[in-house]
Parts: sequence; structure tokens; C-alpha cells
Amino acid sequence: MTLFRPSLSLLAALGLLLLTTPAVASEADAAGPYVIHAGTLIDGSGGEPLKDAVIIVEDGRITAVGPEGLKEPRGATIIDLSNRTVLPGFIDAHVHLTGRHIGEGRNWENARVRDLPQEDAIRGVRNARLTLDAGFTTVRNVGARDLSDIALRNMIRAGVVKGPRILAAGHSLGITGGHCDINGYIPGILEPRPGDGVADGSDQIIREVRLQVKRGADVIKFCATGGVLSEGDAVGVQQYSAMEMEALVKEAHLTERRVAAHAHGNAGIKIAVRAGVDSIEHGSELDEEAIALFKEHGTYLVPTLMAQEAVEQQAHEGLLVGLRAEKALYIAPRGRASFSLAVAGGLKIALGSDAGVFPHGTQGREFVLMAENGMTPMQALVAGTSAAADLLGIADEVGTVQVGKIADLVAVAGDPLQNIEIVTRPVFVMHEGRIHKQE
Repeated sequence: MTLFRPSLSLLAALGLLLLTTPAVASEADAAGPYVIHAGTLIDGSGGEPLKDAVIIVEDGRITAVGPEGLKEPRGATIIDLSNRTVLPGFIDAHVHLTGRHIGEGRNWENARVRDLPQEDAIRGVRNARLTLDAGFTTVRNVGARDLSDIALRNMIRAGVVKGPRILAAGHSLGITGGHCDINGYIPGILEPRPGDGVADGSDQIIREVRLQVKRGADVIKFCATGGVLSEGDAVGVQQYSAMEMEALVKEAHLTERRVAAHAHGNAGIKIAVRAGVDSIEHGSELDEEAIALFKEHGTYLVPTLMAQEAVEQQAHEGLLVGLRAEKALYIAPRGRASFSLAVAGGLKIALGSDAGVFPHGTQGREFVLMAENGMTPMQALVAGTSAAADLLGIADEVGTVQVGKIADLVAVAGDPLQNIEIVTRPVFVMHEGRIHKQE
């Protein structure tokens, strides 16, 4: 099966051909062109690192890459990273930028009835900046209330605030009473409205997909199974029938949007893969049959190992209690085992952290956990660069350090192939040809 790929006309409509729109920057940031001297270049393709590399950046794009001795443009600013390793900007395919992270502030679990929607977006401004500081120059935001992720995306594109490139889902879709609904409140509190993502039956689902697209969604996200943090559902139980999932995926693909399916349990995972989703988020209970289905359909796994680690710790610390704690302790070890099985099975894997379950700006640890659970450091770096760009449908623009690509670059002090943990502390970040961070 050929993976769905958006057309160029769609990419233009979404603004993805305008990725060079500058974020807020100082006069110094805007200076250029740049000649970057890298001690080592890991270009994101999985190929051998290049020692003593030169990268030339003009008008926000990479115009030359090679060994020392490249012709330098007149008036170029020299950036000396000759004792650093340079990589493509990192990509996180599963975040929730707007709103509180788990445990943030008093009564965090009731934020939906305590916080104004505008507060979600304002917190998103902070979280976006922290994410870019951590070297993540592109993210996919897979669910937010009141379209706050779409608003944040638009303000970053317009240069009003600084942050990574965002592909936004708007509201996640799900069944009444399921993981993508809000449960546990008396009737009349937080009842879903049309466009909020809660839909039952093919007709309602198609309507909800169309509403998310109408309101600016770049991707469609839905809940194929229960989850850890929701009330009243088992973590792995299937949500949506095969017919409903097929209707959702067909409609999303007709609108040229890719589909991400939250799925922990094995039955829901398999039905979602058969329905043609582009990625499974979490994928916590895989077996050999599921592995074969992923490979048959070309489906990506986005494992969110940091989220599993975080909820496990939160349960031990008493931040999660009751059913939420039970689900966290049940699913976390299974998620790690499934990831190892996926790596051994040769699945396509893209980095996704689920930042928002834990504080933003820390998700570089996802690389570390990938390497601790079966990947080589190079495989982990590819998952967080070129593979994630392929999943998001923007591999022609970002994900590798190549001529013609947007100049999203990160530098670290040391060799991440020997010590992957150093990617959690980038010393240099360039986003769309502008210096965001330089130590």
C-alpha cells in the first residue's frame, strides 16, 4: 500500500510552502548569509557523518553542504561550530503545546473547568519557546481545545511569537464517553458541541473531520482505543468500529489530511492500521501480527516512550491516583516491550514524545529512551529527523541537511553516536535560517 501524500496544492494551502516565513528575530538574527563550520555533520539521512563540514545558508535555505573549501558568499557571517556536532532540526511528531502539562498548578486535573481557553493559548506561547530552545524546530500538535493549537501555529507563522513549525490537528475525534471525550462531570458540564471532536457513527464522524479541516487542521487525530488519563475507560479497549474508522480515514484522505490514531490496545491498533491510518500513536500492545500489518500497510509507529515513563513516575509519586494510576502502571512496561518488538521487526518509527504529559522543552530525552530500548543512536536520530519529516509529509523541506532544504539546524557539544544523551542540551539552534540560540 502506498502511503498517502498531500499534493503540492494542499501544501500551499496549508502554508507549508511558506515555511520560511520568519519568526520574531532581532536584527542580528536576520543577518546573513551564513557559513557554518561543523566539526562533524550528521545529516539526518542515516549515512556516515561528515567530518570538518561546511554548510552555507542563504535566504533561509541551505545552498551548499560539503567539506572545507566551499566557495563562501560575500559578506557571509561565519559561525564556528568546529568543535560541535551539527544535525538537522529535531522533529517531535506528538505534542500538546497548549494548556497545562500534567501536574502544573493546583487542581490541574480540572483545568478544563477552571482555565479560560485563552489561557491555553498563552501557555502555548511559553511551551513553544521552550520546545524551540530544546532544538525541536518542527512539531505535530495532535489535539487541543478550542483550536488553541491552530491559533498558536498561525501566530508563529505570522512572526508574532517564536516557536517551532507546527502542524496542528485542532480537536481530536473520538466516541462519546471515550478517551477523546471529557468524562466524570455531572450532566451539563463540558458537554461537547459540534466541532469539538466527539462523534458517533459514520455520518457524525465525516462531519467532524470536515469541521476540523474547515477550521484549519493540518492533520486529523482520533482515538482508536482508551487511554491512561481519561476517566471511565480501559486503557486498551477498542473505541470506534472498523466501519467508523474506515469512514474517518477515507474522509480525511479525501481532504488530503494524514491521520494519526491514538491506540494502546492490540485490537484497536490492528483495526486502525487496516483502516489506513498513517501513524499509530503509542502502540503499546503490539504482537507479531500487528508488526506484519504495519509493514504491509507502510504505517508509522510514534511510540511516546517519555509519556509512558512520565505516567509511571506520576503514579508512583501519587500525582496520578485511582484508575489513572492503575492504567499507567499497566501500560508503561508494555509500551517499552512493544517498542523493542517494533524496532526488531523493522517498522517505520518517528519520534513523538507526548510533551504535555510532562513539561515541554525536555523531550530530547525521547532520543535517549529510544536508544535504551532497542535502537542504535543513529536510528534514534533518524526517527527524530528525516523519518518524522516523511511521516508529516514535509520531507522535501526539512528533516535532513541537504541543499535546497530549509535551514533548520541544531548543534551539540560532543558525539551523540557515542553519548546520545547530549542531544538533550543543544548549544546552537537555527530555525528557518535565523539563529534562535547560540552558546
